[in-house]
Order: sequence, then C-alpha cells, then structure tokens
Amino acid sequence: MSRARLNLFIQPEHAKRLNELAITKGVSKSSIIAAALASWLSPESGEQREVAMAKRLDRLSSQFERLERDQHILIETVALYVRYYLTVSTPIPEVHQEAARSQGKLRFSQFVEQLGRHLQRGRSLVKDVHEEVQAEAQVSGERP
Repeated sequence: MSRARLNLFIQPEHAKRLNELAITKGVSKSSIIAAALASWLSPESGEQREVAMAKRLDRLSSQFERLERDQHILIETVALYVRYYLTVSTPIPEVHQEAARSQGKLRFSQFVEQLGRHLQRGRSLVKDVHEEVQAEAQVSGERP
C-alpha cells in the first residue's frame, strides 16, 4: 500500500505526548497519527460521536432536572418546617434561656453526629422513609 509523505508542525507538548504514547504502546508515531486522522475523517465516527454526545446531553439534562426537583423539594421542606416551628414555639422566659441554649448546643451536637453516621452509611433518609411507606402500603393493600 502506497502512502503519502507529510511534514507536519505540531506543538512541542503534543510532540512529547505523541512520542511517549508511541513508546508506551510500542507502535510508530505515524501509525498513531494515521489512526487519529482516519477516526477524525470517518463519517461513521462523526455520526457516532454525535449520537454519543446527544445521549450524554440527554442524561445530563435528566440529572439536572432531578437535581432541580430535589432542590425545590428541599427548599419547600425547610420553609414549611421553619414556618411550623415559628408558629408553635413559645418564647422561653429569660431565666430559662441559658439552660435552653445549653440543651440546644447538646442537641445540635447529637444531630451533627447522627448526620455524620447517616452520611457514612451512604443511604438516603428520604429513600428509607419511601421504602417504609411502600412496604406498609403493600402490607395493607393500599397505594403509597
């Protein structure tokens, strides 16, 4: 098979990486460049890249939509909790405020420890609760 000879000018860092790759793979630099050029010029390769890119973008869009939905749920949950807490909480008399602060610090410390353990488990509390609700619904024959 005859081949055309080309003299190419490439960036020094590309030349260095091409040389390292050729040594690592045990092939010639010409064969690496020929394979890369064939891949670049192949119409199938271009179509495959476009299809792969479209799939990736679809997957990223779905992930973004889930994140957006989850963030909205989180914001609504926190807002509802804060409104409820502020509605039902009674003011603490000044003589009991120091004890309440101390109790609050202790409870917060316990909360942070529990959160750390829960995150280390790698499970989601929302998923746990959802699974419990589904299991109870199956037992009772209801829809969750």
